[in-house]
Amino acid sequence: MNSSTVTLHVPQRSKVAGKLDFLQMLSGVLLILFLWAHLLLVSSVILSPRLMNAIAWFFEATYMAQVGGPIIFALMLFHFILAGRKMPFQTNEQRAFIKHAGMLRHKDTWLWLAQVVTALVILVMASIHMYVILTDLPITAQKSAARIQHGWLTFYLLLLPMAEIHVGVGFYRIGVKYGFITRENRRWFQRAENVMMIGFIAVGLLTLTRFMFLDLI
Repeated sequence: MNSSTVTLHVPQRSKVAGKLDFLQMLSGVLLILFLWAHLLLVSSVILSPRLMNAIAWFFEATYMAQVGGPIIFALMLFHFILAGRKMPFQTNEQRAFIKHAGMLRHKDTWLWLAQVVTALVILVMASIHMYVILTDLPITAQKSAARIQHGWLTFYLLLLPMAEIHVGVGFYRIGVKYGFITRENRRWFQRAENVMMIGFIAVGLLTLTRFMFLDLI
């Protein structure tokens, strides 16, 4: 009786886990695309504050900001819940993980730990960021600059690299899990990913610098 029960239920659990992993991957990819698009659109302020204001006006006039913002927040929570299935939340689990990671000296294991840490930071900080933005519409370059010039610079200097590290590691782990990254192309992909990560961080820093020196009048 017990053996037949195991035979029936183990494959079913495996299928469920596989579907949850796929949903985690899909939600992660969607969030990656959103983050990249968001960063590039906001960086339009580097070219012209008027350009950023025009883009913001379009998203608000079409209600993409008002509707899309809560959807992105819900997607972020959904992704975190799925990823949280494998996170070591208890102290003894964390100690055991760090101990075994140190013994194994496996790079991908430490990358996963970095992804867990950055995920927790992003969950809190991105929630704050979205709340502040969506409760102070319309979005303008001057409002964004005012936040940066009046105490929020440190906040975004932390959120920017946390987000890009999480995205970079996540993109890499998706590729390994689903076979896009193999032993033959792993080094090339890691170099390309590092270049992309540094590039997006550089764009983010240039955007913050532009906000720092933007005339608020």
